[in-house]
Amino acid sequence: MKKARAAFLASLCALWASAARAAAPGVFTMGPARFTVLAPQCLRIEYSSAGVFVDDPSLFAVNRSARFLGYSVQESTGRLVIDTGEIRLIYTPDGKPFDAANLKAEIRRGNSAVVWTPGLLDTANLGGTRNLDEAKGPVPMPQGILSRLGWHVVDDSDGLILKNGWVAARPKGHGTDWFLFGYGLDYKAALRALTKMAGAVPLPRKYVLGSWYSRWWPYTSADYRRIVAQYHAHGFPLDILVLDMDWHTPGHWTGYSWNRKLFPHPKAFLRWVHAQGLHVTLNEHPQNYKTVDGHPIDGGVQPFEDRYAAFMRAMGRDPSLKQTLPFDAGSRKYLDNFIKYMHDPLEKEGVDFWWLDYWSGDPRYPLNRLIWLNEYYFRHSERGGLRGQCFARWDNWGDQRHPILFSGDTFILWPTLAFEVPFTADSAGAGAFFWSHDIGGYQGRRNGELLARWTQFGAFSAALRLHSTRDASLDKRPWSYSKAVEDSMRISYRLRSEFFPYTYTAAWEAHDESLPLLRPLYVEYPDKEPAYGNEQEYLYGDSLLVAPIVSPGRGPRKIGRQTVWFPPGDWYDWFTGEHVRGPLRRAVEKDLDSFPLYAKGGVPLTLQPFTERMGSAPLKTLVIRAYPGPEGVTGRAFLYEDDGVSRAYLSGARATTDISYFRKNGRVRLRVYPTKGSFKGQLKRRAYRVELPWRSAASRALLDGKPVKVEYSAREKMNRVLIPARSIRRGFILEVWLS
Repeated sequence: MKKARAAFLASLCALWASAARAAAPGVFTMGPARFTVLAPQCLRIEYSSAGVFVDDPSLFAVNRSARFLGYSVQESTGRLVIDTGEIRLIYTPDGKPFDAANLKAEIRRGNSAVVWTPGLLDTANLGGTRNLDEAKGPVPMPQGILSRLGWHVVDDSDGLILKNGWVAARPKGHGTDWFLFGYGLDYKAALRALTKMAGAVPLPRKYVLGSWYSRWWPYTSADYRRIVAQYHAHGFPLDILVLDMDWHTPGHWTGYSWNRKLFPHPKAFLRWVHAQGLHVTLNEHPQNYKTVDGHPIDGGVQPFEDRYAAFMRAMGRDPSLKQTLPFDAGSRKYLDNFIKYMHDPLEKEGVDFWWLDYWSGDPRYPLNRLIWLNEYYFRHSERGGLRGQCFARWDNWGDQRHPILFSGDTFILWPTLAFEVPFTADSAGAGAFFWSHDIGGYQGRRNGELLARWTQFGAFSAALRLHSTRDASLDKRPWSYSKAVEDSMRISYRLRSEFFPYTYTAAWEAHDESLPLLRPLYVEYPDKEPAYGNEQEYLYGDSLLVAPIVSPGRGPRKIGRQTVWFPPGDWYDWFTGEHVRGPLRRAVEKDLDSFPLYAKGGVPLTLQPFTERMGSAPLKTLVIRAYPGPEGVTGRAFLYEDDGVSRAYLSGARATTDISYFRKNGRVRLRVYPTKGSFKGQLKRRAYRVELPWRSAASRALLDGKPVKVEYSAREKMNRVLIPARSIRRGFILEVWLS
């Protein structure tokens, strides 16, 4: 009997092996198992006893048809070995679902390897992401794909799929659908594999990375005009106005009709906002989570809406009955008409994008998932060639395709700020590179020092967005606090504006290279143990080290302290110019006007003069600052540009300007190369201001071989060379002698 069973299994395995050989390139099927090579660091692993394999994209894996073909495969009777160069998977079918006896993967990790088998727990995961509603400090975090073990498995077995561009449930009998990421210590490669398969992180509209003013308060259009004037009078930049709950029909949690008492002339108001170089987003709650007498209100389109009758007729219903159709995001008819009648008219009036503030699933409608609604809104926002733009909470894997993410309603507490720093950086493990937090916290007691420190963090995150609940004491406008707090916040806001070209370039790298905007140190230094231990710091782009102060300071100047690990290399304090040579760990103390912000030596930084409209003002003067780097080593950087709002950047309508720095024997050679690429609205000419921090004035300087004046500030210890506007297609070489 045993011999007969063994013979049967052998013949079955032989049949499965022949099926594997006949499969499409990169896809291997052996009976109820199927394996797909997606990237050197990612394999799709499926098992279905019914033989039902899903080829449609899922809301997580939208690009799994893009395969990596640089693998080797060994097939023999009853055994399949796939080697991608990073993962060596071995499958020995035995008629049972995947387990440690029939499936394993050897993952290269440096000069050694680690072994994964089904059911093995990822015990050294570096974190994923979630929302922070009601957070008062650290909260449990789900896992991301980055792990010190060198591997992670994402289970997409129950994930919704897309059929003909619309959300759908998986077919019956679909079985197991895993994605094994194996990368050893190469976390950057892991993130590239994630975004290749799950979709690249889009570049947000440029102005979204700027300064936002948001507050849940019944402001009138006249109030907003005064607020904009106040931002200007107090010297604060502004890019976006957020109109919270009260813009729509009074007394309702949701709605798509203007509150005419607060906004008597909404079209004129929106025209005025755009004339100021500003943009507008409106708060909405497509489905209401409020209840009346224990029964949920379905939200959606209710009879009080201006366009209710048109919507109901489009749905084939009689509007005179005053019914409210339950919100159903899984219905193409419902959602298309919902957008057509409730959103399109407001967008034509001038609304730039929507704040999808709250929406919950409904067991009556299993396709109602926030990730699908985020996907749908993002697609809709691409109307007319615009760049897709969301502003919503995170739901699940795949939501990295819908920036910018809103982290939720947090409490005004120091532990909340302290947790937001590692939370934001570690979210890279889920591809969530662009988080917008309620700067200063959403609810709680007013705290000026905490707000100032939170603003310092916000200035070096994806969005500097003030927000608070409907509480008269929680007006976050800086000038409503003490002069010390206002002055501190002004410094942070101005830094945000001045660093904006650098920020936008780093945002492009997040899209193009899958490098997080806020980068955990272990992504850059995976072999350095301290990179895993200092969770209160991160790299902002390639060349800035940021360690926000997240605890109360002492004394009148609110001296705060933060422990900083300096990676190998030269680092310079942005505020004092102090030089620190890493690797080194030390405590840094800063008053309320500053915080640990360090620039990497020898690498040019791309900046701009302060502007009140950082997200839309043309870059007429490029400021290039380069701190001293190691002798004989070339440091490189680049400036990224596009039109800021369209999808044309995806088809090549963009430009880059390369910059290099070299220092040897007291001579600095900074080269700006001719700009490559073009886009609509591109400036043809640009001025430059080169800043070279040094302990003394330069002895001489040459611009393209001709003498040029150097200005020196003894107070700042800064050499500056001003270069008049010239064609961006004309590069230059600046040589400066520093003694």
